[in-house]
Amino acid sequence: MVVLDSGLTVRADLTIAVDVATRTICAAVLRPVGTKAVDASLLLARMLVPEPMRPGWSASLRMAASRMPHRRLLDVDARMEQAAAKPVIVPDTVVIDGGKVFISDTFIRACERLGISVQRARPRTPTDKAIVEATFSSISTLFTQHLAGYTGRDVSRRGERVEDRAVWTVPELQDLLDEWLLAGWQARPHGALRDPFRPKRAMSPNDKYASLVSACGYLPLVLRGEDYLELLPVAWRAINDYGIQISYRTYDCPDLGPHRREHSGIAAKRGLWEVHYDPYDLSQVFVRTTHGWITVPWTQWPLVNAPFADFTWQHARRLAAEAGLDDTNETAVARVLDGLLTRAEHGPDTRSAKVAARTRAVRTVPAPAATPETERRTEPAPAVQPPAAVAEFGIFDAHAEAERWL
Repeated sequence: MVVLDSGLTVRADLTIAVDVATRTICAAVLRPVGTKAVDASLLLARMLVPEPMRPGWSASLRMAASRMPHRRLLDVDARMEQAAAKPVIVPDTVVIDGGKVFISDTFIRACERLGISVQRARPRTPTDKAIVEATFSSISTLFTQHLAGYTGRDVSRRGERVEDRAVWTVPELQDLLDEWLLAGWQARPHGALRDPFRPKRAMSPNDKYASLVSACGYLPLVLRGEDYLELLPVAWRAINDYGIQISYRTYDCPDLGPHRREHSGIAAKRGLWEVHYDPYDLSQVFVRTTHGWITVPWTQWPLVNAPFADFTWQHARRLAAEAGLDDTNETAVARVLDGLLTRAEHGPDTRSAKVAARTRAVRTVPAPAATPETERRTEPAPAVQPPAAVAEFGIFDAHAEAERWL
């Protein structure tokens, strides 16, 4: 259970991506209950960028202080300069279950954009993705059960009124989780990770990654600002004289002038325009044109002047309908939305207070920062050294070598 800024307690959803070869938890995202498809898409994006060091973290968590080949990776990817000790892995295939978050068009399109193929597990067959199921179990026993507000997997493992013991907010819990992944999970020996030359000794995910990247190499994938826009959900809309309308909200700006009542050139979509939006911040949308992206604000933004999510907008419409107002009139709904975001915590409506608190909570979860450009480090080539004398070795015995290390 997590605490919202209004003092209410709710459950938190955890979405993770696990690398099969190294058992690395490539990314983990916490949200208040109600994970969306865009969260799964941003999970992919977080996998592809280095984890930056944060204030308060121990210097031992830096990649430079780990057993990972930091200098070699830094020569290829300059972003590794201030990176934490977590591998950057570009997946070839992801295995998903039938959850609506993963089978959505948003997630599938994000995988296509990043060149990742998708393999769906068979219905009611958790063994098709046994690794991620086992990882969730490990997170529960190694991390979650030690937190205040732990609910347990069933009522027999749950104390009384655990919601009263919750003390962590979503950002605080996300920071704790990220730090534990670096200090605990990535450096902890895993029973399923073995080296052919030391078969009796378990390796950590970072050790396994170091051995595999030495054999296979590393190729950075740079994500820029427009790549994150590509990962957002899409709505196909016409650009009218008054602008663009989505769910009874109107978006307009002068830059739309040349495109009003024009055909987008995409016959398969009947001439509609491709509009991307962030379901956690509906104050603006992004329209793709032949000349690039246009950021279009909501016309009623001055009435609210605070980011809001789609579930907040839908709740405001319900409140407007209950008050006898027209829930299709965006000005009336905008006034209700403003009251919901600014005064809900002072009223008797607990549900409205929870919606407002969830809205503020999801705004505090940071998205991975886009990199404008990744430059290859240019350093003088090392002087060529004369070849050293070759020492002859006998026949290598893997088991004897493992016993020696043990």
